[in-house]
Amino acid sequence: MIKQITKLILKILTLTCVLALCYSCSKDVNNERENLVFRYNEFANINTLDPAFSRTLQDNSICNQLFNGLVQLDDQLNILPSIAKDWTISENGLVYTFTLRDAIYFHKHPLFGSDSTRVVTAQDFTFSFNRLRDKKLAAPGSWVLNKVDDFKALNDSTFQIKLNQPFPAFLGLLSMKYCSVVPKEIVHYYGDEFRSHPIGTGPFKFKRWEENIKLVLRRNELYFEKDNQGRQLPYLEAVALTFLPDKQSEFLQFAQGNIDYISGLDASYKDELLSADGRLRPRYAKTVNMTRGPYLNSEYLGFYLESKTPEIQSKLIRQAINYGFDRKKMMIYLRNGVGIPATGGFIPKGLPGHSGSIGYTYQPEKAKALVKQFKEETGIENPEITLQTSSNYLSFCEFIQRELEKAGLTINVNVMPESTLRSARSNGKIDLFRSSWVADYLDAENYLSIFYSKNFTPDGSNYFHFRNKEVDSLYNKAFLINDIQKRKLLYTKIDSIAMQNAIMIPLFYDEVLRFTQKKVKGLGINPINLLDLRQVYKE
Repeated sequence: MIKQITKLILKILTLTCVLALCYSCSKDVNNERENLVFRYNEFANINTLDPAFSRTLQDNSICNQLFNGLVQLDDQLNILPSIAKDWTISENGLVYTFTLRDAIYFHKHPLFGSDSTRVVTAQDFTFSFNRLRDKKLAAPGSWVLNKVDDFKALNDSTFQIKLNQPFPAFLGLLSMKYCSVVPKEIVHYYGDEFRSHPIGTGPFKFKRWEENIKLVLRRNELYFEKDNQGRQLPYLEAVALTFLPDKQSEFLQFAQGNIDYISGLDASYKDELLSADGRLRPRYAKTVNMTRGPYLNSEYLGFYLESKTPEIQSKLIRQAINYGFDRKKMMIYLRNGVGIPATGGFIPKGLPGHSGSIGYTYQPEKAKALVKQFKEETGIENPEITLQTSSNYLSFCEFIQRELEKAGLTINVNVMPESTLRSARSNGKIDLFRSSWVADYLDAENYLSIFYSKNFTPDGSNYFHFRNKEVDSLYNKAFLINDIQKRKLLYTKIDSIAMQNAIMIPLFYDEVLRFTQKKVKGLGINPINLLDLRQVYKE
């Protein structure tokens, strides 16, 4: 009897050990799988997965995982080869000839036939560029080819572009996601639905998109790039996005370890994460890494100049708002010192053409005088305007609201979802809006294109509908000057004209701020805050 009991106990112990071992192995496997997935939230949502329509930072960051162009940028915004392995530029600066890499494959799809894929050729770039400037498609990125006269495939591996005038920053334009290569047969099959059925050549391939809920990408096993040790990229097995619509919920998910990364600073959690002088608080130091660096991003409020509202039409009121609040105080109290007060123009600090003397400083008495002058000239005793913003910038708008109330101007602040705000801004539906402009390449021209009269929204980026003959003339003249020292003088002049007309209210020049879980490695930082997951891994 004792022997039987002993045997039974041994069997139970053995079974318990086996179950424990199985559980441990299962847990290890699950942990290993979890460490191959990079998770993050995109509160501003994704509009499209079609690179020809990728006009926001959010869209660019996801399209950067799916597509490649001829060239790409490194973390210092230097131009590097991508699908093109090298190129030559003619002496007159008009002809660019690109030699493509061998054996670059599109993501797998049944429409490609028995092999489920095929090699990228120069003809694919001809198709992609023709599609980009097709007026029927009306892609917002068509403007990047405005200086292009012609392009063609000389053979399967050579693609040539001819400009109608020299443009020193042209390679930077080609690095934009607009100029990504897409396959003709897939685009023709899906039509407008290519936005949700993308096929590219990037490090990750499309798996599933439930709009407003979840987006999943999987590793592209055919990807062509390798790391310095010759290992194939990317390291991760998958990327998973959620779309929680506010930054506070996003931060709670990050604090609980459910997502790996958050970008930027929001009023809902800034004091929880950072001290008053912008340092990571000790209680997060063991679990979170903070990376901080320069950001070519100007945050601003913009006026729609074709508005019928007298206050918006008046330069007196537009200037009064610019003079009427303390940007330095705003940055200390609302951003914990992260970011540079925008007392210069629209071009951010760090780009040739920036000037700290052409903007607006805090002059509350001057703001009062301008509002008083407006009242006297128009007979409007209680001037009032409405400012539209998303929830994550509400604190800035309310700060300006309180300050301008002292000057005699009523500002009503209205909050709407980021995607709704973008659409309304592009279609001229709002008088005064909060926005930002992130550099796409290392030249101030891409900031000043927002002032050019031929770039009116919705087809271009001139949200203000600002029209000025001198600005247009200087903008076109800048393309003919190769010397950056001479060109930046024109850039500064254009910026100063926009500031004199007070078509916008620069708030601050941002800094890139990234928070990651300690286990996340290899995520760099760059001045345009573009997400690059090729060399990211998790320990």
